[in-house]
Amino acid sequence: MRSLFALALAALALAIGGCQSLGRSSNAPAPGTDARLPHILESGKLRVAVSADRPPLNMKSRSGEVIGFEIDIVRALANAMGLELEIEVIPFAELLPSLANGQADLALSGLTMTPERNARVAFAGPYFVSGMSVLSREKTLTDVENPKALDLPDHRYAAVTASTSAKFVSDVLPQATLVSVPDYDTGIQMVIDGKVDALFADYLACAVAVWRHPEAGLSTLTTPFTVEPFGIAIAPDAPLLLNLVDNYLDTLDYTGLLASYKAKWLSDGSWLGELP
Repeated sequence: MRSLFALALAALALAIGGCQSLGRSSNAPAPGTDARLPHILESGKLRVAVSADRPPLNMKSRSGEVIGFEIDIVRALANAMGLELEIEVIPFAELLPSLANGQADLALSGLTMTPERNARVAFAGPYFVSGMSVLSREKTLTDVENPKALDLPDHRYAAVTASTSAKFVSDVLPQATLVSVPDYDTGIQMVIDGKVDALFADYLACAVAVWRHPEAGLSTLTTPFTVEPFGIAIAPDAPLLLNLVDNYLDTLDYTGLLASYKAKWLSDGSWLGELP
């Protein structure tokens, strides 16, 4: 089962790998006084907000440590800056506000770089391109190519609050009922318990759920409905920090380290044994 899961993730990486050529974010804040980066350097810490519930991007291990593909990226960044990495576990809907209120310096958890979000924060990236999928116990809901086939008035679909999946259900499936949930785990359990017909979520999270709950009869799409570039969110008044992180992502890509992180978390399912 683990090898099948690893193959599924590898297939996704190959299917959307061509999208990795997307250019870095071009709407950086206008140059000006930037007190954030000097403050970070003086503090000796890089505070990064994550939801810790989006395997294999970020998740809690059995020991309670936050691990994942995104964690490797920001840990390498913190090391390069000579800083201690401080992970702040925050509900997904509060990730962007954590930048505005000063709780975190960076935020990431499969944050799609949408125009609406980019109007609130700056984005460095993309560092990965994924897509939205569907998790369900009903094969008829995951064996479709056109999402409009799921616009059914008697169906209830869960999606994480403030996510692109929630917006998708609202915009594309108006006849169905959107059930907002705080995190993926809650949505997955609602699917298993039959409280909703399906969960709309990132493909990676859906694939992990299928593997972790073989007795539940879960399935997911073969090909995601959307293409979604993930970026690192940064406060809009921090152009120097944005420049540093963007350049660092380019360096990770150029040196092959980013590819090695992808191979570790997307091609090899050995990390699955670290989950609770």
